[in-house]
Amino acid sequence: MTVGGALVVYAFVVGCAGPAWIRRSDWPLRAPRLGAAAVVAAAWSVPVALVLAGVTVFLPASGLTIDIGHLIGACLGRLRAAYGTPAGAGIVTAGQVLTAGMLLRGAWTGARFVRRRRAERRRHRLLVRWAGAHLPELRAVVLEQPGAAAFAVGGQQNTVVVTRGIIDLLSGDELSAVLAHEHAHLAARHHRWLTAAALVAQALPFVPLPRDAPALVGRLLEMDADELAATRHEPRVIASALVAVATSAVGRATERPSGAPQITGGADALARVHRLLRPPAGLPAGWQALARAAIAALAMGPLLLAAAPIVYALA
Repeated sequence: MTVGGALVVYAFVVGCAGPAWIRRSDWPLRAPRLGAAAVVAAAWSVPVALVLAGVTVFLPASGLTIDIGHLIGACLGRLRAAYGTPAGAGIVTAGQVLTAGMLLRGAWTGARFVRRRRAERRRHRLLVRWAGAHLPELRAVVLEQPGAAAFAVGGQQNTVVVTRGIIDLLSGDELSAVLAHEHAHLAARHHRWLTAAALVAQALPFVPLPRDAPALVGRLLEMDADELAATRHEPRVIASALVAVATSAVGRATERPSGAPQITGGADALARVHRLLRPPAGLPAGWQALARAAIAALAMGPLLLAAAPIVYALA
């Protein structure tokens, strides 16, 4: 019961305080890819902690064994004892409802998410096939649309899509920098991180950290792609392209698949321009190792909490 309570507290603290802590911290801006991984790990640890909290309510640590029959008998004994008192019955019922509810919601939202993404990708493939022109010299597909946009669509067929509007808007160097930025998204497989963030947001839209995860992860991955593109192009050229797209009146009018990394305008673009022109100091190797350890702790934290009674019982 104590472990279940600790897992609920963990989910509440991480899920509610996570966004404010991430926004106040400067290290994710210095290592944006690690920062994005930390956000995804923390966001996913919330539903995992809630599921495990319900499981630990009716799983007795004292009966843990590799004998499945004995384990089932111990669980049934724990349930009978709990249902012998009103308070115990209420706690066990709450745990069962929590676990079943989280698993059912996760399965339902996951299936709906996959269906919607498949439909979007099918529509995108048709759009590229019928309305796009593949230009080998750009390594991109061009859509004859006036909106200034560029985005990368990852999957079985990685594709960078640009519109005629952005080609007409940007200079040659700026367009090359934008294309390098989008190809960086594909090379680093940023779409996988965005998909993981979007899925947990669908599962727990009422919890701040999972709900905000797509925006937080997207912002950090845009910065990571800026860094990768800046290894081949002048940062000021990338910043100039960002400003041009942000100030374009039609820059927001082009439809793109949800979850596709895209060069955008708005407040995030201003932060990225500032970061490109005045890059922060890189995160030292020691701090990077510490960040990776923290990410592993976030990913494994609920499992370690739930396993504590198991370790104690088997010791």
